[in-house]
Amino acid sequence: MRIRLGLAVLSLLGGAGLVTLSAPAATAATAAACADIDVVAARGTFEPGNLGFIVGDPVYSALQKKITGKTLSSYKVNYPADLSLTSAAQGNADVVNHVKSQAAACPNQRFVLVGYSQGANVVDNSIGISSAGAVVGSPIVATIPAALEPKVAAVLLFGNPIRAIGKSVTGTYQSRTIDFCAKGDPICQSGGLDVGAHLGYTANADAAATFAAGKV
Repeated sequence: MRIRLGLAVLSLLGGAGLVTLSAPAATAATAAACADIDVVAARGTFEPGNLGFIVGDPVYSALQKKITGKTLSSYKVNYPADLSLTSAAQGNADVVNHVKSQAAACPNQRFVLVGYSQGANVVDNSIGISSAGAVVGSPIVATIPAALEPKVAAVLLFGNPIRAIGKSVTGTYQSRTIDFCAKGDPICQSGGLDVGAHLGYTANADAAATFAAGKV
């Protein structure tokens, strides 16, 4: 039942994307060479938008307002964000490769990792928490090297599928992680039945940005 509900929500998210593509875009994410903070965002399944219409774009916009006195850049995780079996794994590899390459090019740069729905699986895997067994999850294919862990200032997760199988972020990143799961969201809450709850995380963008601002 949980898997069927999960796929129903993901299908609805895809449908929502068709509706919202013509909506006004969130503040465009800017790229800057060696910005102080690089916001790495993994969108949800079929989610439209630059960094993600529901989470990535509004969170980035909120971060720009909350984090003052520092420069920000953004990176849209390059992965299919579809229902293929290797989708989350591809995102996992891309996050780790991006962080490693940025750390080499910009030694003083720090990172805020953002993941919504399948994108949360991507981030989970990248910080060493396997999403295997979760809706649109995958085994870990790469992790951010231990030497680079201190560069990750904050991890912002929304509708995280591993929550529905009784897992959460523990260990090194736990104190730097905020993980939003709306009541009734069937993707992150076992037995959840409120499909609409999975699509409402824009409302948490400000709280997530406030949390991240306190970590950078």
